[in-house]
Amino acid sequence: MPDLSGSGESGSASGALAVELFDRQQFAELTRTLSHSLANLPSQEPVAVALSGGADSSALALIAADLCKSQARPLYLFHIHHGLFAEADEWLRRVEVLASHLDAPLVVKHVEVQTDSGKGIEAAARQARYEALSSMSAECKLNVVLLAHHRQDQAETVLLRLLRGAGVQGLAAMRTESQREGLRLFRPWLDVDRAEMLALVSDFGRRAGWLPVADPSNADPRYARGALRRDVLPAIQAHWPAWQQTLARHARQAQDAIEVLDEVAASDLEGLDPDANDGSFSLKLWRLLSPARQALVLRYWIQKQGIAMPGDRKLNELLRQLRQLHQMGSDRDLLWRHDPYSVRCRQARVFLEPNSP
Repeated sequence: MPDLSGSGESGSASGALAVELFDRQQFAELTRTLSHSLANLPSQEPVAVALSGGADSSALALIAADLCKSQARPLYLFHIHHGLFAEADEWLRRVEVLASHLDAPLVVKHVEVQTDSGKGIEAAARQARYEALSSMSAECKLNVVLLAHHRQDQAETVLLRLLRGAGVQGLAAMRTESQREGLRLFRPWLDVDRAEMLALVSDFGRRAGWLPVADPSNADPRYARGALRRDVLPAIQAHWPAWQQTLARHARQAQDAIEVLDEVAASDLEGLDPDANDGSFSLKLWRLLSPARQALVLRYWIQKQGIAMPGDRKLNELLRQLRQLHQMGSDRDLLWRHDPYSVRCRQARVFLEPNSP
């Protein structure tokens, strides 16, 4: 393997471990924040870091490796090779060098992003990533993956989701803990300034002669987030320099509001004669709810299945079909697809079922 560390070392763990990873006192707050995120996990439960090799995920890997070592907690590094860029092989090699410095097992998954799925390249790549993380987690027998999203990511997500019409859920943006593809996803640094992460990686780089990779899509205006960063955020930064803190605060407040709405939806769902075995509910009882609560409990029900929430237009189509089902003549006339699932109705009960291959 070529030496990408720049330190003259071969990248072996024995040589790398002689280097202090970073100034622990200077970056103690990052460690405390991550430690707080893991506090409710059993002490020996393994975790993984989703490691692209960029500065953000590399910073998280550095802190996680140091903390997990002190806790005797097993740590894995998960790298996903998309193959979308010519630099992907080099990114993998650089991640391998970092893994050797951290003395942590690296698991690599090659994926093929479906560029013609109709979802857009960003959504397709995101779906491929989560599926790969789920697969790697199953192989390593763990179910907690750490993601390196930070305050700027959170603020950008608020803006992007609002512009896409995602409503209250959009304003809530990312949660510090969520579930997807059967995984528990932890984002311990959602309220951390990215500058701290960059300073950490820079400190490590001076010690080990290692540089993070730079993903060109992050600033590519062909992608929504790249366009936002190049064309929109400089103007916002100039006029509202505290925009990141403000939007992150709105996200936290929206999450509080959503918790209340979830309590209402959970109570409503309990009144719909839910079946614990197949997750179905009574269509007749659902129709007795007000339109707003019908939509609320339907969103909650879909979310409980652990799949991505559909957009408003698609969800409204499902609401329309369910409300008019008695006029269609047969339960079998209901057909609402949200790949890889479909909503069906049998004997006046509503089911969410996996689509056939």
